[in-house]
Formats: sequence, C-alpha cells, structure tokens
Amino acid sequence: MHKVMFVCHGNICRSPMAEFVLKDMVRKRGIADEFHIESAATSTEEIGNSPHYGTVDKLASVGIAVDGRKVARQLTAADYDAFDVFVGMDSANVKNMRRILGGDPDGKVHKMLEFAGVDRDVADPWYTGDFDATYEDVTDGCVGLLAWLGE
Repeated sequence: MHKVMFVCHGNICRSPMAEFVLKDMVRKRGIADEFHIESAATSTEEIGNSPHYGTVDKLASVGIAVDGRKVARQLTAADYDAFDVFVGMDSANVKNMRRILGGDPDGKVHKMLEFAGVDRDVADPWYTGDFDATYEDVTDGCVGLLAWLGE
C-alpha cells in the first residue's frame, strides 16, 4: 500500500488537484486498491472549505470528478507516521511541511516537480488564475511519482 499526501498552502487548489489526478491515474491502471491518497494544507486559512471552483472545473473538463466530501484540512505531525510520501507543491510548502511534521528523518518529504525532473514550483493558480498550467504541472508530477513508486 502506497500512502501519499499532497500538500499546498490552503488545500483548495493545487494539492486537491494532485489528489484527484493521482486517484484517477491509479483507478485507470487498475491499482487503486494499492493506494491511499489524501491532501492537506500547511496553513489554516481555508480549513473546512471545498476545493476551489477553478480546480473542480479544470478537473471536470478532463473527466475527473472531485469527491464532494473533500474539504481542506491542515497537515499535522501525526501524519508523518501515517503516510509514506509527502509531496509539496512548492519550496515554501516543503519548508512548512518539515516544520509541521517535526523534520523529515525518513526522507519522506519531496517537491512535486522533482518527480518530473524539474527544479521549480507547481504553478499556483490562486495567483495566476491559470488552472491549465497547474494541471499540466500536476499531471507531469503524478506520472513521475508513479514511476518513482515503481507503478
């Protein structure tokens, strides 16, 4: 079982997009039962809110449904033992993840686009409004993550 946690600042744009993209990928490959996939925030700003309409609309446009029960939650130190890999969307997320998690002694924390062989942050649609660019980054990262996991 691969336990994957995606993380961004508010858990309403990038990390839920990654959560549902990866869930769709593993479902289509017939390996969904080998994964537990969630997403969380480093901040408390959006706790309890649903994914951003831009994320929901972009995913719907490519045939990916967002679970209507998904609401933003904050990452906790207890998550470190519950998940195998933590994937932050940008450098600030990674820094904050390590702070919240109490470090990263087992090397579980990664930046999303490292799995795509790129050293940059996932485009943040909160500021750009460009959910297409975010989707491309997230998809590239998820494809690379699956390869990294051996799937």
